[in-house]
Amino acid sequence: MPSTSPGTLLVAEPFLKDPHFSRSVVLLCEHGNEGSVGFVLNKGYKQQLSDLVPELRAKNWPLFYGGPVQTDSLHFIHQYPRLIPGSREIKKGIWWGGDFSTVIDLLKEDSLEPARLRFFLGYSGWEQGQLIEELQQNTWLTTDARASLVFYNKPQEIWNETIKSMGEKYAMMVNFPIDPQLN
Repeated sequence: MPSTSPGTLLVAEPFLKDPHFSRSVVLLCEHGNEGSVGFVLNKGYKQQLSDLVPELRAKNWPLFYGGPVQTDSLHFIHQYPRLIPGSREIKKGIWWGGDFSTVIDLLKEDSLEPARLRFFLGYSGWEQGQLIEELQQNTWLTTDARASLVFYNKPQEIWNETIKSMGEKYAMMVNFPIDPQLN
């Protein structure tokens, strides 16, 4: 059985047609009896963080689509556990959440880098047993999260880079068409 522990990357199989998850990579942050929570790492939003947080008007901070659940909620992952109290370690070098008012203050001071902090609107969520079922149906490939992939400097390429990092057996998948019927 593939891993479902926090810090696992869920990599959409190449032909997944669900528009929310096609060619996506999801960082799994929580998995338990209540269900699972994660964030799509490689789908940007057209809006900026400053569009949602008025006091950051002068900042052009990117915003990402975390998933289709509660798209009116804002979440973040980062590499600043010493600066952001209340953070929860997901995997070595990857932290989730923390005190949002501290984050706002640090952003105003230009003390944080976009390469080490990502904001998400919404999240990806699964009810109890739903993710296990999807894994059994081979909807997702899994691999351990690494900060170098989670905070990759070209988010739109995270799916390709993650697939390549999984080894030769998977590397050819980056060349598969999204819809093989259109070939």
